[in-house]
Amino acid sequence: MTVHRDEVWNRIRAEVAADAQAEPALASFLHTNVLSHARLEDALSFILASKLGSETITSLSLRELIRRAFEDDRTIGIAIREDLRAVLSRDPACRGYSVPLLYFKGFHALQSYRVAHYYWTHERSALALYLQSRISEAFAVDIHPGARIGKGIMFDHATSVVIGETAVVEDDFSMLHEVTLGGTGKVGGDRHPKIGRGVMIGAGAKVLGNIRVGEGARIGAGSVVLEDVAPFTTVAGIPARPLSYPGHALPALDDLDEVREA
Repeated sequence: MTVHRDEVWNRIRAEVAADAQAEPALASFLHTNVLSHARLEDALSFILASKLGSETITSLSLRELIRRAFEDDRTIGIAIREDLRAVLSRDPACRGYSVPLLYFKGFHALQSYRVAHYYWTHERSALALYLQSRISEAFAVDIHPGARIGKGIMFDHATSVVIGETAVVEDDFSMLHEVTLGGTGKVGGDRHPKIGRGVMIGAGAKVLGNIRVGEGARIGAGSVVLEDVAPFTTVAGIPARPLSYPGHALPALDDLDEVREA
């Protein structure tokens, strides 16, 4: 029988074991959340259930629902690991795989959404909507379970993120807090943005309507985007306007955070 090595999980366990030795006050916390579990999915289901449990649906019941989704749809496990890699590679504040797993609510909200989306697509919409509500209450992140989100995703800080029902987000996407992928309020049906691979959206930006943000585009902090954005183009302002085009140098992310319409 072939044994498959889970490098991400092995690194998490090594990081956490070192932290437990260095900080004895956290040893019990780290053992309960990570070291007592055999797999990443087991640890994550425990962490999410402990944060989303309530008086009406206990953490124990929620953990079983989360584990069932992880077991039935193995693509969720792939996405979890790609999301961890994304955070570690793109967030300079992240010191290891264990940090987002234990402490980053953007990562927690995203993985909780993946469970809600599983139940939404398996004709259990009431449960999916309940999970959406609890995710919003626990993490201040509101993602409709009908939205489609790829893997390799980073939600940095994540507070006040809103993603609508018909939004589509492709792989390798990054955004900061207070971003909205929403509708304009003028139409029904397919009414939310479609975000291409490798897009970066700065803090507080609003992308509204059934528009397309092309692959590799960047959206500056505080911008309001109401029209399609071409691939590998940087836009900013209210309403957003192009600042650079393919073949031209892109501003640094720190510069994007400072770009606003005068």
